[in-house]
Amino acid sequence: MLVGAAGPGPAFVVPTAAARQGPEEAVAHATGWFAQLGLRLLELPVLKRADANSKELADEARAGGFFYLVGGDPGLVAQVLLGSRVWSAIFEAWQGGASLAGSSAGAMALCSHTLIRAGWPDRTNRRPSEALDVVPDTAVLPHYDTFGHRWIDSAQRELPDVALLGIDERTAAVWRDGVWRAAGPGAVTVIRGSKTARFESGAEITGLASPARMLRTQ
Repeated sequence: MLVGAAGPGPAFVVPTAAARQGPEEAVAHATGWFAQLGLRLLELPVLKRADANSKELADEARAGGFFYLVGGDPGLVAQVLLGSRVWSAIFEAWQGGASLAGSSAGAMALCSHTLIRAGWPDRTNRRPSEALDVVPDTAVLPHYDTFGHRWIDSAQRELPDVALLGIDERTAAVWRDGVWRAAGPGAVTVIRGSKTARFESGAEITGLASPARMLRTQ
């Protein structure tokens, strides 16, 4: 579905979230995966703030037709990209018809808030940090069927008025033709206050904001 929706121009893997954890491996994994689907990915090497403000990399991104943000550090993507030239170029390309997707930390960064660890060693206690705001008033609980559901209490405490979007592994929430839908073998769960709704593959997802039309800047 994602590959089929790719626009004209280069297809990029953006390894920002893995900058501290082996970006080369993340790029190789994504490149190999999408090659199986007939799509050749190029690396858009944005690993630090100086990269994100590179005019040359921004010019490359502006011509892109596909962007995939890898997983890794939940806070790093927004920290590096928010308000940068490269993110402005990616957003502009997406508004012009390019595909835009992220997995795990990459998906988290596309919402209004990303959830980062609040303290050690408790991995379930999370606090919000400002993110890229492609999906307003939303925070992703990634790997929801394995460990993401454990973040609910702290996320609701910190973000009582924000929709929590639980995405099972090997599953996606897809915006297409003006509608959010669940895709994949798992489910998508939307939690807002005391209300919880679960959506199986193919179902229209309700309770989520439409993607932003304006670019969030710092």
